[in-house]
Amino acid sequence: MSRSRAQSRGARLRGAGAVLTTVLLAVLLVAGCGSDGPSGPDGSSGTAKPAPSELNGNTDPTYRGVVLTPPRPRPQFTLTDTAGREFKFGAETAGKPTLLFFGFTHCPDVCPTTLADIANGLRQVPAAVRAATQIVFVTTDVKRDTAPVIKSYLDKFDAGLPNEFIGLRGTQSGIDAAQVAARVTLAEDEGRTHSAQVLLYGTDDYARVAFLQSTNGAAQIAHDLPLVAEAK
Repeated sequence: MSRSRAQSRGARLRGAGAVLTTVLLAVLLVAGCGSDGPSGPDGSSGTAKPAPSELNGNTDPTYRGVVLTPPRPRPQFTLTDTAGREFKFGAETAGKPTLLFFGFTHCPDVCPTTLADIANGLRQVPAAVRAATQIVFVTTDVKRDTAPVIKSYLDKFDAGLPNEFIGLRGTQSGIDAAQVAARVTLAEDEGRTHSAQVLLYGTDDYARVAFLQSTNGAAQIAHDLPLVAEAK
């Protein structure tokens, strides 16, 4: 094989590898939960579909999660917490390390696994970081996820942690506006197919890294959270 042909073949293979990486991340980006039954931390099973390419194959050795290109500013949206109070996300969490996740309480797989990863990751970081971090769960199931349902669900995961997980709900238009503000794919199928990203906002009010459901999700969060919590 000539040198020019070998170089051309190598370029094609590298291009194919980059495309495959992007496709795999896109497939994981939006998770569809396929059961109508309530779920706890041990749920398993589900499907997924492609989503936008903002979460991509670019890597940064600083982080263990998936790098966001470009970084996303902390979104501004207003919903209602489980105590019935107005919650302005941008103002309430400003300057605090914050993990934001969209999902629903009847999800049998992605949501409970992800929330368990978040809880386990928090338990592995220094106490000061753990105390400073806010966890916000926004339901995509407007019809079924009432305030008491969300509160009971999140209580399964935040036991023993210094900050309760904050559960938010609202009208369909309000939930849609929150997803648009956070730059995640809009949930479909009455909220059952939703973004699988956990966005991590730092003290500078930008999210530079996100997490997807994985076998080492808690370890990724435990590694990256102190980096953004202690950044100046």
